[in-house]
Amino acid sequence: MSKPIITEEVIQFLNRLKNNNNREWFAEHKKEFKSIEAEVKEFYTNLMEDLNTHDEIEKLKMFRIYRDVRFSKDKTPYQHHFAGSFSRSGARLRGGYYLRIRPGDESFMACGFWQPDKEDLLRIRKELELNATEFENTINEKSFKKAWGELKGEELKTAPKGFDKEHPNIGLLRKKAYVFTHEFSDDAVISPKFFDDVSSRFKAIRPFFNLMSDILTTNLNGESLLD
Repeated sequence: MSKPIITEEVIQFLNRLKNNNNREWFAEHKKEFKSIEAEVKEFYTNLMEDLNTHDEIEKLKMFRIYRDVRFSKDKTPYQHHFAGSFSRSGARLRGGYYLRIRPGDESFMACGFWQPDKEDLLRIRKELELNATEFENTINEKSFKKAWGELKGEELKTAPKGFDKEHPNIGLLRKKAYVFTHEFSDDAVISPKFFDDVSSRFKAIRPFFNLMSDILTTNLNGESLLD
């Protein structure tokens, strides 16, 4: 059985939408959009099924093409990309998967903790304050590093409240998010290998998710926080 693909027509349509981002053009090409959208949703659905062979995915959320322009200076009405996120199941499985397809070599995938709530963020920082060895060993493991590169995420300019600015792990403690990303060119997106590439990188993130799930479901004494 052949692997799901993103066709060149998807990239071409999104490029045309980018250059004609208005309601009149979109209305004229609504039928074409629906066909393209169905193709992309099938790709994401297949990706969710693949994720479920090695993880437990609760839901796939496909983001709408329509932009909320109420509070934005950019009044263009449509996104010129497709994007979807995959939520893991249950309180014990933490972290999430994300994939965006945007022309102009602006496609990317991401995994991790982009906007953790304040309780989760404090718990992560407390763990890294106590001991960051396992965390660093996990994200610096050779095959993991090859798949995902460096840890990313917005950072505070100084130490978070209650933490020592001279702490040896201050670089990790300053982070407000703990995420990994990988970018794709347009050629990579329409390649027959794209599905397998995305799939293999999603699988490679699991040691990080396993560790973070352990951290976020236990206290500093290793006692479970789950009922």
